[in-house]
Amino acid sequence: MCLHFRKCDVLNRGISGYNTRWAKLILPRLIPESTSADSIVAVTIFFGANDSALKELNPKQHVPLEEYTANLKSMVQYLKSVDITADRIILITPPPLEESAWEKACLAKGEKLNRCNGTTGQYAQACVQVARECSTDVLDLWTLMQKDQDFSSYLSDGLHLSAKGNSFLAAQLWSRLENKLSALPSLLPYWRDVDHTNPEASLL
Repeated sequence: MCLHFRKCDVLNRGISGYNTRWAKLILPRLIPESTSADSIVAVTIFFGANDSALKELNPKQHVPLEEYTANLKSMVQYLKSVDITADRIILITPPPLEESAWEKACLAKGEKLNRCNGTTGQYAQACVQVARECSTDVLDLWTLMQKDQDFSSYLSDGLHLSAKGNSFLAAQLWSRLENKLSALPSLLPYWRDVDHTNPEASLL
C-alpha cells in the first residue's frame, strides 16, 4: 500500500497472543529512545482481543479492564516521551467477537468459550476513551465491523481477522494515513522517470 508510493516502509510488530500487560514491557525494545521520531509517520496500537478474554477461563491472557486502560495510556505516554506526537498515534479497538464460531474453535481444542462480544465491547469503548483523553486518533473496529449485519465474514474463526477483515482494516487505516503520506517526498522515482540508459543517474 505505502510502498506503491515509494514514500515509507511498513514495519509490522504484531506478536501473536500478547496482551497490553506484556506489550507495555517490550515497547521500548520495539521503539527505543534512540529512534529518530522524525522518521516515523504513524504508529498503531492494536490490542484488546486477548486482554478481554474471560479471567476464569483464560487467566493467562486476561487483563482487567482498568489495567488495560492504564496500559494503553502508558504506551501512548511512552511514545510521546520519545517525541512521537499524539497526531501520529492511532489506537485500534479489538474487532467484534462472533461467539458461535469462536465457541466451535474452542470446543475443537477441548475448551469452553473463553470470550464474549459484550466484554470485548467494553474494552473497545475503553480504547476509544483513552484515545479521546490522550488526543490520539482511533479506529473503532468493534463498532465499524458490526455496522454490517453479518460481520462474521470479517473473522476467520470468530476471533481472528479473515482476509476480508484484514482488507477492511487496511482500508480504514488507509483513510487515516493517506493525508499523512501525501505530503511526504518520494524516496525513489516512478519507474517511467528512471533513465534506462543511465539508471545510476536516477537511482544513486
